[in-house]
Amino acid sequence: MHLILQFRKKNNLDLDQLQHLLRVKDVFTLQEVEFAILEANGELSVLKKSDYQTPTRKDMKLSPKEVNLPAALINDGELIEDNLREKNLTKEWVMEQINAQGFDRIEDVFYAEYEKGEDLLIYPFLNRNHMKWDG
Repeated sequence: MHLILQFRKKNNLDLDQLQHLLRVKDVFTLQEVEFAILEANGELSVLKKSDYQTPTRKDMKLSPKEVNLPAALINDGELIEDNLREKNLTKEWVMEQINAQGFDRIEDVFYAEYEKGEDLLIYPFLNRNHMKWDG
C-alpha cells in the first residue's frame, strides 16, 4: 500500500483513477499490488504480490502443453475459405461437424470456431426464422 500511495502522488492520479487502472489489470484490491508502473503511453503495468499471482504450469510442475491458435471457420453464415486452407480442413468436414450439432446449412451458423483437439464451437443465428435456440 505504501508503494501505491507514493505512485499516486508522484503521477498526480486520484485514487479513483488508480483503482480504475488496476481493475483493468484484474486487480480489485490494493492489497494485491507489489509494484505498479505508469507507462509512457498511460497504461499501468502491475506486478502482483506472489500470493496473488496466478500459478503457471511450470509452478505446478506440469509438462508443457501444446498451444493452438483457434480460427474462425464461419462468420455471419459464410465459410472462411482462407482459414479452412490454413488449418488443412475441407468444407465437407465442416458440414459433418455442423450436421452433428444439428445444423443443416452453413448459412444457419452465425459463427464457428476451430481449435485443434476440440469440438467445433458453434453459435447459431439467434431468432432467425423466429426459432428459439436452447444453447
